Amino acid sequence: MQKNKQKYYITTAIAYASQRPHIGNMYDIVVTDLIARWKRMQGFDVRFLTGTDEHGQKIENAAAQAGVSPQAYVDGIVDGIRDAHRRLNISSDDFIRTTDPAHKRVIQKLFQKLLEQGDIYKGSYEGMYCVPCESFWTPSQLDENGMCPDCGREAAPAREEAYFLRLSKYQGWLEEHYEAHPEFIVPESRRKEMLNNFIKPGLQDLCVSRSSFRWGIPVESDPGHVIYVWIDALSNYITALGYDPDGSGELFHKFWPADMHVIGKDIVRFHTIYWPILLKALGLEQPKRVFGHQWLLFGSDKMSKSRGNVIYAEELAGRIGTDAVRYCMLADMPYGVDGSITETTVLERYNTDLANILGNLVNRTLAMTNKYFDGRVPVPGGAEGLDRELSSCAEQTVARAASLLEDCRVADAMEAILALAKRSNKYIDETAPWALAKEESQKERLGTVLYHLLECIRYLAILFAPAMPETAEKIKAQLCPEGGEECFGCESLSAFGGLPSGGRVTEKPVPLFARLDAKEFLASVLANE
Repeated sequence: MQKNKQKYYITTAIAYASQRPHIGNMYDIVVTDLIARWKRMQGFDVRFLTGTDEHGQKIENAAAQAGVSPQAYVDGIVDGIRDAHRRLNISSDDFIRTTDPAHKRVIQKLFQKLLEQGDIYKGSYEGMYCVPCESFWTPSQLDENGMCPDCGREAAPAREEAYFLRLSKYQGWLEEHYEAHPEFIVPESRRKEMLNNFIKPGLQDLCVSRSSFRWGIPVESDPGHVIYVWIDALSNYITALGYDPDGSGELFHKFWPADMHVIGKDIVRFHTIYWPILLKALGLEQPKRVFGHQWLLFGSDKMSKSRGNVIYAEELAGRIGTDAVRYCMLADMPYGVDGSITETTVLERYNTDLANILGNLVNRTLAMTNKYFDGRVPVPGGAEGLDRELSSCAEQTVARAASLLEDCRVADAMEAILALAKRSNKYIDETAPWALAKEESQKERLGTVLYHLLECIRYLAILFAPAMPETAEKIKAQLCPEGGEECFGCESLSAFGGLPSGGRVTEKPVPLFARLDAKEFLASVLANE
């Protein structure tokens, strides 16, 4: 562990509190949780922020339809989001709501500061407005069907007095920032999209207030206007740390700038054009990286309640366990292309990856250790070719997984770690410990084989811990029931052989993942639809 911990500030996009989030919406929080846990394991002082975006016309309309106040409406949605986070074992350090009084006060100050320095000015807007996306468009920006280019839904004509942020003033600076910091946006395809489709054609000043509805933060000097949702929502990343134009707190000075914003591909434009310009106008440092991940689809379609193809992560966790859901979400989202998840793919991945490969490896290795060595970790003898190949695979897996996680290639990292479990199972078949056990002269060789397997299981527990923290603890409890915290930190993976010989494993191994019966599982899904 580092004595003087380096800070790491990571955030999710704050969830829009208009409806209950489905499993695709929850990918953001799960992948951010994995990265935050990994960084903590590496010794970083991590600050992990999430929260909810609670203003806007869409919420005002939904509350009216429900017959409740907007505040009562979002309170109910936020309670459900918090429950889902708890069910998915999310380790966030802070949860901000844009209806928090402290946030609202700072947003008003921030807006006034930009207004007074000339970065915001008053004008009028006429064009097309998409309520679901909270986005303004000119007629030429609509798709070929005259619909919103982001969501494909109808955009309605809008005309109103409004305040504008001078994006055009900062176009040259933003292009220079992209050039100087190619790592600012990942994947690279998102960076090219922003440059070629939005920045180089010319930035238009951004409408940053609305006067046609009331559910928002009022402009302090002009209360007939409410501050546009993107200034309100984006600024949560600094208000949650105690930013204040009149003097920010210690937390802000410690953790800003953000090391990574984790967001969906549909809001990359707001985070890599509007947000950097807003920060530049405020005189603040830029975030180091924006990870714009793809969508998790149901098969090949976007999830939609009206289509009946929605999966809720917390409900699925109730049937197969939290870690299994987390793993399936992370493993089913490739880097740079949309992922796909259905109840059938979850069933297949659970039974194959978790029950057959990982669970079976742990269970039978512990069972053989009890049977052949009275439940004690054996002393390894001289390593042979197969042993060295396996230990080398374990050490290489650490480096590969770390590199992939650093590059946000999370599904590839899950595959790389699982490959170590596959290689360990193959090693069992190659060395046949049950055959070695029949000959007393092979006792030392048998001990070497089982030691290598137990050590690989220790590696797997550590490497899978950010994705499946409960499973990692279960492996640790069965591998080292008498303690051994020092064997389960990242630093213990520096060299193969960290598991001390002579320690006792659990006498009665418990399967980590019981195989699911396909008919029963799918029937339970249908019963809950």
